[in-house]
Amino acid sequence: MTSSGRSSKAASTPRYWAVVPAAGGGSRMGMSRPKQYLPLRGRTLIEWSLAPFLDCGWIDGIVLVLARSDTEFARLPIARHPKLILTQGGAARAESVRAGLDVVAAAAQGFADVNVLVHDAARPCLNWADLERLRDEAGDEHGGLLAVPVIDTLKRAKQGVRVEATVDRSLYWRAQTPQLFRLDLLIAALRDASARGIDITDEASAMEFAGYHPRLVRGRESNLKVTYAEDLALADFWLQQQAGSL
Repeated sequence: MTSSGRSSKAASTPRYWAVVPAAGGGSRMGMSRPKQYLPLRGRTLIEWSLAPFLDCGWIDGIVLVLARSDTEFARLPIARHPKLILTQGGAARAESVRAGLDVVAAAAQGFADVNVLVHDAARPCLNWADLERLRDEAGDEHGGLLAVPVIDTLKRAKQGVRVEATVDRSLYWRAQTPQLFRLDLLIAALRDASARGIDITDEASAMEFAGYHPRLVRGRESNLKVTYAEDLALADFWLQQQAGSL
């Protein structure tokens, strides 16, 4: 292919990469090892979280962001998977995500339309159909995220112990991952939020501060984030349900 042909293809074909920050210690689990390495149905939790991206033919590569002190991932069977690129993260999630995005930017040079899916390392039950729906429904400059609408009645607290009011739950969704955005826009949004000292809890919030309105793409309750020890049993249940539906 000529260089002009390569340039034309690079300009017209969307490319997709995933970034999975896994540099946290998972202190809320109360375990002696990072939660991403806890056993779950014959694998580690992180192997389940990576699996949908490794199996997706339309994803060019996955950047896994590890702690500098991490020695466990190298011992896993998937550590040498050809789609994986490993890098080191920072103390905060946003730092780790930015480190992963820098790797994607270097690896995807020459492509004009590069999109990145950021996924929590502690979400092992992502359904591949939801991953594809996110790609199809959140393809504009605003991007989008998997989320589920709140179904419980919501109360606004007064002084933390009294109900001040009942709020309209139809306005609220619980954010999940992956979250999908254009690489260049997300890098700029995270850089701006950091410069302004804004606390970023997910990538969508950085895009919101930059003036974008990410699309809410309906996810599933099964796409839980393992945070506490009791969440492992629930993740085991959902993985068993998924296996039974294949």
